[in-house]
Amino acid sequence: MPFRAHADGRFELEGRVVRCAIGKAGVIAAADKREGDNRSPLGVWVMREVWYRPDVYPEGPQTALPRRATRPDDGWCDTPGDPRYNRPVTLPYPASVERMWRDDDVYDLVVILGHNDDPPVPGLGSAIFMHLAREGYPGTEGCVALARADIEAVLAAAKPGDAVEIAL
Repeated sequence: MPFRAHADGRFELEGRVVRCAIGKAGVIAAADKREGDNRSPLGVWVMREVWYRPDVYPEGPQTALPRRATRPDDGWCDTPGDPRYNRPVTLPYPASVERMWRDDDVYDLVVILGHNDDPPVPGLGSAIFMHLAREGYPGTEGCVALARADIEAVLAAAKPGDAVEIAL
């Protein structure tokens, strides 16, 4: 497994270790993950697709993974009772969503991780992404966050079917 995020904030990237942020409340067994618990689910999560800001990456990021340019009206549903739970939606949307086109740079690059998506089970956690870390690496709402250069290195090395392991 070339990509591994550890609960202590280390991320293994092709034989070297870089810093990462994980859930601000730590990690939890995937079966115990709940919507809004601010924990990262332990397990191995396939990198499904890369979403990127076309105004930041006009040519898209260098990667063999499937890519999609984010649009200002992109959202990700995080309402457990909604039929589009843990799925992309178009804004405006009548339920609670994560806005994918943000004013900060956190979602300039987003890797959709295959957690609770095949099929989504309401309430077991949505929007588990790998994205850009904020300055100082504060905890996330359950995602894995890396510095821009590090996530770009992951994307350059990743192949379809590769995964990120969230480990103790």
